[in-house]
Amino acid sequence: MRKTTALRAAAAVTAALLTATACSGRRGQDAQDTAADGACKGQQTTGITDKTIKLGGIYPLSGPASAYGTISKGAAAYFGYVNGKGGIGGRKVEFVVRDDGYQPPKAVEEARRLVEQEKVFAVFQTLGTPSTAAVWDYLNKQRVPQPFVATGASAWGTGDQHPWTIGWQPNYVAEARVYAKYLKDARPRAEVAVLYQNDDFGKELLGGFKKAVAGSGVKVVAEESYEVTDPSVSAQMVSLARSEADVLLDVTTPKFGSQALAADAKNTKWNPLHIVNNVASSAAVLKPVGFKNVQGVVSATYFKDPADPQWAADPEMKAYKDALHKYAPDADPANQFNAYGWAVASSLHQALDAMKCPTREGLRDAVRSLKDVKVNMLLPGVTMSTGPGDAFPLETMRLMRFEGERWQLFGKPVDTREEFGPAAK
Repeated sequence: MRKTTALRAAAAVTAALLTATACSGRRGQDAQDTAADGACKGQQTTGITDKTIKLGGIYPLSGPASAYGTISKGAAAYFGYVNGKGGIGGRKVEFVVRDDGYQPPKAVEEARRLVEQEKVFAVFQTLGTPSTAAVWDYLNKQRVPQPFVATGASAWGTGDQHPWTIGWQPNYVAEARVYAKYLKDARPRAEVAVLYQNDDFGKELLGGFKKAVAGSGVKVVAEESYEVTDPSVSAQMVSLARSEADVLLDVTTPKFGSQALAADAKNTKWNPLHIVNNVASSAAVLKPVGFKNVQGVVSATYFKDPADPQWAADPEMKAYKDALHKYAPDADPANQFNAYGWAVASSLHQALDAMKCPTREGLRDAVRSLKDVKVNMLLPGVTMSTGPGDAFPLETMRLMRFEGERWQLFGKPVDTREEFGPAAK
């Protein structure tokens, strides 16, 4: 499997942090881990009993990507909701959330705490490509499931060296293909300027886009990157404007997405079609810029927007809003990140229900054997599927355009598996 520089660096971080205490930590874990009997004999039952299941999650509750932290509230609200209905398979869920500040070394510390001290059944959701890359070697060596990580890097679905880790959302290559198809159809001679985060996330989406438009009339004419530690992207936006490109592809996390949208709105001499990637498309990102300043911005999605009135009578949306009000009253129901958390927790519920054995191995196998699984918070036409050689649960997206005070869906769902084949390795 192709390893990028950032993934290799993350692995080095993991090794450095674990070397000093790996042996003592492993001995302590072995002394307390439990195993199944009967047909599931020898499989790990740490963190799960007939009545409970303990899950851990690692999110940036602080730091430069803290806007994502609210995802944990959406997930926690879902678990509270199902606990109120008797739990998952009769098991009440305990969800332990840790903050890594979007720092890979901290993510390693928190993963170890969840596995060796909290004794979780699985580390459900590690957020961000750098943090996920930093902990996946450790979790796979410990044979702890790392299901539905909150990052679209294609590394989580290619290769066979990390069978305990799997993604959930459409990978960045798949998302890039959706934008490429849109431009090839709607603006076949488009000149594209790209702002991207200088890490695996940004580089992979940009690389996927370039590959998808290769040989067409769509051209990338300018590129500017930024570091997650940068105070702003103002200089990059000034540079991109000089290209006079008619499309701006905005590959950013929320903080920098807001900055790029604001800079675009302020520069009245440059008016490109602004495409913002999904992870920075929340209304919470757009609202500070002023809705009047983001009209016509395009993105892509795969789950229902809680701010869209077409879902007002939807039973799942009603359940989500009621549960969020009850279990996370400080969280905004209209924030798409909260709906994302609900959707991915609901997806994990489906995978847990599908386990042949109530064990860590059972969950590892279940998430890789999904067949057109429906999740009620996903858009119609979007289902989860995995199987041999395909560890990408979701690869269908639909375009949306910001109009008025909300996103409006347009076009048909794009199944990137059918349109482009397997995600690139």
